[in-house]
Amino acid sequence: MRLTVQDPQKSSTSTMTCTSSGGSGSGSGSGSGNFLLVPIPEYPVLDCSVPCSKNVKIVVLGASNVGKTALIVRFLTRRFIGDYEANTGALYSRKVTLDGEEVSLQVQDTPCVFLQDDVDGLYCQEQINRSIYWADGYVLVFSITDLSSFRTVQPLYQHVRRIHPTGNIPVILVGNKSDLLRARQVPSEEGETLAASLGGVYFEASAREDHEGVHAAFLHLCQEVSRALGGGNGEKRRGGLHLARPKSPNMQELKRRFRQVLSSRVKSTTTL
Repeated sequence: MRLTVQDPQKSSTSTMTCTSSGGSGSGSGSGSGNFLLVPIPEYPVLDCSVPCSKNVKIVVLGASNVGKTALIVRFLTRRFIGDYEANTGALYSRKVTLDGEEVSLQVQDTPCVFLQDDVDGLYCQEQINRSIYWADGYVLVFSITDLSSFRTVQPLYQHVRRIHPTGNIPVILVGNKSDLLRARQVPSEEGETLAASLGGVYFEASAREDHEGVHAAFLHLCQEVSRALGGGNGEKRRGGLHLARPKSPNMQELKRRFRQVLSSRVKSTTTL
């Protein structure tokens, strides 16, 4: 599987503040004080002058600190840039070529979900419920180093099923942080068993070290969604997913934001 990058005609870039630290992308901004400004390509509106034959809509779901945003950014940009501030749910949209067919790919990032201790059930923000209703395919993410995040997956899938009670649901299960084998709490066999019970495929990946593994997981789901939407005959076609490269960020804007972050850090230090 190969990722081919081309320049798009239209794009926009948003900037996200993140911290630099180890691991495979936890999805939170706590920890290090070394702030970096990293451009994250975000496309809220597609150029509709050339209509695509198909819209592939994917939502990424999971507990806190499992690396949902890191996986998305790794997939779309090939880069790993460390821990992120708490995600509020960004939508990334691209025109891509999937197995020779131009499609509109939209990937919805989401805030975390968690099991409630005092009641029997899963806590989801309304934003997440809307994303589940909107999507055609589902990436359920846990960290192999966090057993509690793995235990969230089954109730999360059941929640998806309550919103979509009938029909086929293309889904994959991703065990992130596979580079942290010494900290593993979830055996691969348990991931495979759970994925099979959900009717999906299990992937172990590292957002930090394994772009090819991340790409393979998302490519598989894109192909499953494409076939579910009527674009295939049930047989996997040759080819791959070709992503358009975002334009370079506005460097003046990055510098301005960087000065703001430094200024806020200096004020905070002075106050202390």
